[in-house]
Amino acid sequence: MTSLNDLPLRDNLRGLVPYGAPQLHVPVALNVNENTHPIPEAVAHHIVASLARAVLTVNRYPDREFTELRESLANYLGHGLTAENIWAANGSNEVLQQVLQAFGGPGRTLLGFDPTYSMYSILASGTDTRWVAGERDADYELSADTAAAWVAKTQPDLVFLCSPNNPTGTPLALETIAAVYDATDGIVVVDEAYAEFGGAEAPTALSLLPGRERLVVSRTMSKAFAFAGARVGYLAADPAVTDALRLVRLPYHLSALTQAAATAALDHTAEMLAMVDDIRVQRDRIVTELRDLGYRPYRTGSNFVLFGGVEDPGATFTALLAEGVLIRDIGIPNHLRVSAGTEAETTAFLAAISRLGAPTVSRAE
Repeated sequence: MTSLNDLPLRDNLRGLVPYGAPQLHVPVALNVNENTHPIPEAVAHHIVASLARAVLTVNRYPDREFTELRESLANYLGHGLTAENIWAANGSNEVLQQVLQAFGGPGRTLLGFDPTYSMYSILASGTDTRWVAGERDADYELSADTAAAWVAKTQPDLVFLCSPNNPTGTPLALETIAAVYDATDGIVVVDEAYAEFGGAEAPTALSLLPGRERLVVSRTMSKAFAFAGARVGYLAADPAVTDALRLVRLPYHLSALTQAAATAALDHTAEMLAMVDDIRVQRDRIVTELRDLGYRPYRTGSNFVLFGGVEDPGATFTALLAEGVLIRDIGIPNHLRVSAGTEAETTAFLAAISRLGAPTVSRAE
């Protein structure tokens, strides 16, 4: 049987493995930071009606510029943005891939700060962009001085900043983003996939866009809008950046059905985001109760919690799975990550981990 090693694969892809978390059928799945709340029924009916109308036109190619969707996204984001500032694709991963296709490539470098979203290095490999992993401060924080020093040291063509950071949940100060931007002549992408979970008053890099034509703010509908299965990501940037992405996008890359579903969902922003408030309550509950149990949860502005104090992450993962609760072993020694679910799902996780007994690893591991 032919293997990957038998194929003329690009050298920089040899030895890599595809990205993917376990997809197991369990009663409580809290491993991939999904919004576990179902879309409200009234909203679902509106989306279905919009899809039905769109189906009648699928004999024709969709709007290549997805104009209505861009207008809806600009209205949702505010900050004086217009459709000209907006780009969208099939999930924020495709958005980031297009950014690397336009601004990365052979001989160019992407700087990120580990631990961070593992797709960044994978996307870099896929576009033959060199990945450089900078270091964070204590407790996975990232100060302006540390970030700017790494930029000065590595002189990257692009910098990816994840805020809140995945997998740690760490929010990123605006001064850090501004410092990185000022330290480079390259493209700076702030990945705000989980921004809505920080609360309405949380700072956003969108406020930094005016006057910064190399700054890009990436978002997704997968998390706060419970649209993970629909695959809709987007970004806000100077119109020149969206023009650059038109050079690398595939023709008609957003289907008519995707455009219809996403636009309909944005018509119900208030109902969709009401779920976020409940998720934040469950997230904060996880932080409090894990701390009471003796674990070390980290500061988080996302819909998930990274916690330390786990003697054997693999054994704990397996023990929870045996009780029907799936969380994530992200490969950081003595740490695990759990998404905030519904109240019932959160209760099931907390009850299951409490039955394992107190952790035996110090909080300061």
